[in-house]
Amino acid sequence: MIKIEPAPSDFAQLDAAPGGACPGCADAEKLVFQFDYAYQPIVDVATRSVWAHEALVRGPTGQGAGWVLDQVTQDNRYRFDQACRVKAIKTAAQLGMQDRLSINFMPNAVYKPEVCIRTTLEAARVHGFPTDRIVFEVTEGERVEDGPWLASILREYQRCGFLTAIDDFGAGYAGLTLLADFRPDLIKLDMALVRGIDTSTARQAISRGMLAICRDLGITVIAEGVETRAEHDFFRDQGVTLMQGYLFGRPQFRALAQPGTIAWPAAA
Repeated sequence: MIKIEPAPSDFAQLDAAPGGACPGCADAEKLVFQFDYAYQPIVDVATRSVWAHEALVRGPTGQGAGWVLDQVTQDNRYRFDQACRVKAIKTAAQLGMQDRLSINFMPNAVYKPEVCIRTTLEAARVHGFPTDRIVFEVTEGERVEDGPWLASILREYQRCGFLTAIDDFGAGYAGLTLLADFRPDLIKLDMALVRGIDTSTARQAISRGMLAICRDLGITVIAEGVETRAEHDFFRDQGVTLMQGYLFGRPQFRALAQPGTIAWPAAA
């Protein structure tokens, strides 16, 4: 396999910036694979606008996320996490993204939050992407047993001006106990709760309870994995206006969805 390094303008330039990158990230095993991104819209159904795009990692020719993540090891995890941030920001800027950019990150790849964030801040500066339009989202499937450690990472990201989001909320590791240590800007309800919620009284009761807690704490909710009009209608009736899912649009490889291309549900 050919050894691939991020282009100098992407990563090496940032490592050489004032303050530099985290030594652990810079010294980690170099990446020997390429990756790219597909972008899926997060929409505001109240204004019929694109609120954000989530950057979803893909192989260089569109291979699924599993193809990429299967090549991430304990040795290259740190470098991969940093390279993902830089590439996501650069690509968003090149595509002319005007809404928010949601970047998945690996909390287990963070040595010290205040140090590991330097490369991201420099990438935002170099590519002219405002930090207040960047959302850091805990990577789906990334198990974090140390809740206070995750809270400290997210707290530092908020201090730097980024938005923070907890993915798969209600799936276990990112559950209610985390909110005792940290209040993210956003939570994304776990797909397992969203799927078929219109026919499940149990899912409805659980979701209403979570929504009430988020309202009390001032946390914005995103319903993720919305695939049907009935699922959309339930959450819209509960006051949730930010949604993501195949009902509105699938991820587009190296491209952004525009409001005119979103499959908006017809008015009831």
